[in-house]
Amino acid sequence: MTTIAHSAPAARIRNRWLKDAAGGRDGAAGLLLLDTLAAIGFATGIAGGVAAVAGRGMLWPWALLMIGMGTARGWFAMLAVRRGAARAGAVKRGQRRRVVAATLHRPAGAPIDSGLLATQAVDAIEALDGYVARFLPARRAAAIAPMLVLAATACASWVAAVILAGTLLPFVAAMILAGGAAADESRRQFIALHRLSARFADRVRALPVVLAFRAEARETAAIGEAARELAKRTMSVLRIAFLSSAALEFFAALSVALVAVYCGFSLLGLLPFVVPETLTLERTFFVLALAPEFYAPMRRLAAAYHDKQAAETAAETLMPLVEVACAGPVVATAPLTLRDVTIHYPGSDTPAVARLSFHVEPGETVALLGPSGSGKTSVLHLLLGLAPLSAGTIEAGGAPLVSLAGQASWVGQHPLLIAGTIRENLLLAHPQADDLAIRRAVAMAGLHPMLASRPGGLNATLDARGSGLSGGERRRIALARALLSPAPFLLLDEPTAHLDAVAEAALIAAIAHAAKARTTLIATHSPALAAIATRIVHLEPAA
Repeated sequence: MTTIAHSAPAARIRNRWLKDAAGGRDGAAGLLLLDTLAAIGFATGIAGGVAAVAGRGMLWPWALLMIGMGTARGWFAMLAVRRGAARAGAVKRGQRRRVVAATLHRPAGAPIDSGLLATQAVDAIEALDGYVARFLPARRAAAIAPMLVLAATACASWVAAVILAGTLLPFVAAMILAGGAAADESRRQFIALHRLSARFADRVRALPVVLAFRAEARETAAIGEAARELAKRTMSVLRIAFLSSAALEFFAALSVALVAVYCGFSLLGLLPFVVPETLTLERTFFVLALAPEFYAPMRRLAAAYHDKQAAETAAETLMPLVEVACAGPVVATAPLTLRDVTIHYPGSDTPAVARLSFHVEPGETVALLGPSGSGKTSVLHLLLGLAPLSAGTIEAGGAPLVSLAGQASWVGQHPLLIAGTIRENLLLAHPQADDLAIRRAVAMAGLHPMLASRPGGLNATLDARGSGLSGGERRRIALARALLSPAPFLLLDEPTAHLDAVAEAALIAAIAHAAKARTTLIATHSPALAAIATRIVHLEPAA
């Protein structure tokens, strides 16, 4: 189970990670500030309308101002929600790609908890939604908006402004106390959710085993206990949320009530003390209309505060996983050396590869040539961290190398496609690639004829099985995807397998063109493909 760090340095690292994950400003906070300014304009319209009703001017300009400001507030609030949701969607997509990449690039032999990985890719990242969409804009707006309301109130009545400011201090103290308790309960609740989701996903995957050993009653009871723990933790979080909401509403109502009492007694001349200001009817209505807006930004912030706690807890589970994909980059100009490498899979009687040695210079194309079962695919998997290094060493530039994960583009024997457009399949390798880079990758992979024959071209839709594509077309899409990645290494596993002579020749030409700019390793049993290599390494089945 993931551990939760509570130390101040760990909290700073976590907050910095969240800040980096959320990216820059997205404009939602600015829209919330515009909503506050519109509220000030609406209060001005009310004050002017009251003065007009009292016989001091025309009513219709103030009525138009109120209608305009009220409409503007609705638009600003709607746009802020949409902008925040769009930003949150972009952040979640980016983080989900990083989690998937980190999962695929885990070091060989590292323990894999599929249920835990599933919850990290779904639940933990989903917890970032409210943080980005609601909490961050609300926090930025809450730092400025109350001051704008306070300044506008002070222009009409500085005493009312002092009352509003005075009620803010105990409210902040109450929120700090409630926030500390909410942080601990939110962590416990998220861990309980994590535990339940991971256990349920693993037990569904292992359902045949559970049924075979008649353990369904025991596992059902264990999942039920985890569900009850989650319900208990959720209720604890809700109790604290209700407490903080009650504190907020109490101080908000108290501030409005005190301002209303002061304004009423001041107008009637019944104040038991002398104040150095004289309130008019329009000033009074302006202050009364604006007083509830003083706490509106804090209300938004308090409503989204649980999103912050959930995101912080999710970040503590995501950071260790995502950092795997970013660790230990290989210098693109470094030579690659394998010395006496042996790959022996657990449970196998014989090694897949025994005492293999070869050297690859930067920019060189090396073909691993050999019959089926000689270990060509295992060598590429080893370089990606997907096969165990049982003996020997791998070095890049003279330094030990764990894997090329994150530094290599990969094309397997059976290219995988996702349900979506061809463009979306290509962008899996490099989401930030522009149209020019996509066109170059398409041209290098020889995809133009296929795109020209399909309605929509790059925007043509594919299902997850790539229905309607030939084997050569699937491999060209996979090759274009690999070429779109800026990785300095290109690893190809039987890219021309099961193709006819014409399709194989066309794809070999595309591969030869693509390999010029990268260090390329090709596993193949095709002499025609091996002929484009600068050097051939022959493999034989291990004894």
